[in-house]
Amino acid sequence: MQLLAGMDGFENRGDVKIIGATNRIDILDRALLRPGRFDRIIEIPLPDETGRLLILKVHCRALMVDETVDLREVAQQTEGKNGADLRAICMEAGMFAIRKERPAITQEDFRAAITKIRLDFTRGPVDVEGEMFA
Repeated sequence: MQLLAGMDGFENRGDVKIIGATNRIDILDRALLRPGRFDRIIEIPLPDETGRLLILKVHCRALMVDETVDLREVAQQTEGKNGADLRAICMEAGMFAIRKERPAITQEDFRAAITKIRLDFTRGPVDVEGEMFA
């Protein structure tokens, strides 16, 4: 609503460009997509397996990941996920490793994280007594 209010006050100057981005176009207010708001909508498709692997490598750089972890397997199991989803999976895998008091993230942690993130998206927040989830 704040963005809409701000856009209503603009006069056509020709030299002002507004760029917006979202990975959830399905929840945008339709008023944002009316003619005259944004001239172009450019859709960037979800990453393929190679793209997901590269994104996972970026998000794992700062994490302690066991050398036996096969990120290609993780990329194969995350079809339909975007970069934000992949980051959430990496962070959740790290949380699983911390809970198990492991020095590094294992393949098992990634599998558990993928399952948890998939459940979060299909049925909403996970409510497990005695455990905290980010």
